Amino acid sequence: MADNEDTPTALGPNTQLIRAGYNPFDFHGFINPPAVHASTVLFPDAETMEKHGQKYTYATRGTPTTDALCNAINELEGAAGTILVPSGLAAVTLAFLAYLSPGDHALIVDSVYGNVRHFGDTMLTRFGVEVEYYDPSIGAAIEGLFRPNTKLVHLEAPGSNTFEMQDIPAIVAVAHRHEAVVTMDNTWATPLYFRPLDFGVDVSIQGSTKYPAGHADILMGTISANAKYWKRLKHANGALGICGTADDAYQVLRGLRTMGVRLERHQANALAIAEWLETRHDVARVLHPALPSFPGHDIWKRDFKGASGVFSFVLSVERREDFKVKAQAFLNGLSLFGLGYSWGGFPSLALQVDLDDRRILKAPEEGPVLRLQIGLEDVADLKADLERGLAAARAA
Repeated sequence: MADNEDTPTALGPNTQLIRAGYNPFDFHGFINPPAVHASTVLFPDAETMEKHGQKYTYATRGTPTTDALCNAINELEGAAGTILVPSGLAAVTLAFLAYLSPGDHALIVDSVYGNVRHFGDTMLTRFGVEVEYYDPSIGAAIEGLFRPNTKLVHLEAPGSNTFEMQDIPAIVAVAHRHEAVVTMDNTWATPLYFRPLDFGVDVSIQGSTKYPAGHADILMGTISANAKYWKRLKHANGALGICGTADDAYQVLRGLRTMGVRLERHQANALAIAEWLETRHDVARVLHPALPSFPGHDIWKRDFKGASGVFSFVLSVERREDFKVKAQAFLNGLSLFGLGYSWGGFPSLALQVDLDDRRILKAPEEGPVLRLQIGLEDVADLKADLERGLAAARAA
């Protein structure tokens, strides 16, 4: 974990990514920080040990390597401090545990990541927290859901799998009038394309597994808080003892240096594929916020600087009983797209979306929802592969 050291942020985004978090001359000019492997840290004398009178005391509280990544994330997020945890899900759940107590009421967007919903419905309710889900399009009308004990509002925009947008400034304004903390999963956009804290969100969460790491080989999450809520987050993390490792922090920091150019390619490839899918008669709808046809496009255009490489589409299928067969035929017809969870790495991936856990939002009726992670391959090759998948679905 690391507090913000007020690093200047007047540089362009790619220049900032190259330099953020670490000064090579702090370690003999080596361009990457060392991976400091540690648990025990020695003290020079008993007095220093008693007072914790040195920067590092035990590895769960940070090392030079984890601090380098935290400092970089602080700079990108504009945060007072950042925590590293072993996964994106751990980042969301730790934030919930930091700010919620028995008897509290939490409002969570209905398009939330499914594993967060599972945590809310099982662990939070077991701890005496009442969880209520809200429609992502609610905007300022969320006021009607607030109670005297509403302590937290959790946003995810775009929404998981179906990419609904939210009017974040409107929701934040209501939450703050009621003195509730606002947390947001910003994994899709990263702070390059949307900075939650600039829009009044109190705690910004990223699955660093995705675009910051970028190579489908690391699990990590970050939680970045503003000055008002940083100390409480820091204390909760210390009590729980959850931390990121030096090797993973090193890999994420290395991935961070190229995240800007990778995101540009992900964005361009994904938009080209999304626009192409919109022209297909066997595609009912494309769920991508950067498309003018998408219902939340105006909000995306107003607030976001870009789009990443993940979106979904609805396969056009006449009979509901054929949804699964057609979806599986499409997936099995692919060869360049891997069938796998997660996203944000260099390869393209595909899967069928399960929306059975939604409480408010309804699944599209035109056909099954298929989510694509568009990687760094050539667009022509990806289109040809999707064409094979669509042909297989038609034949099924």
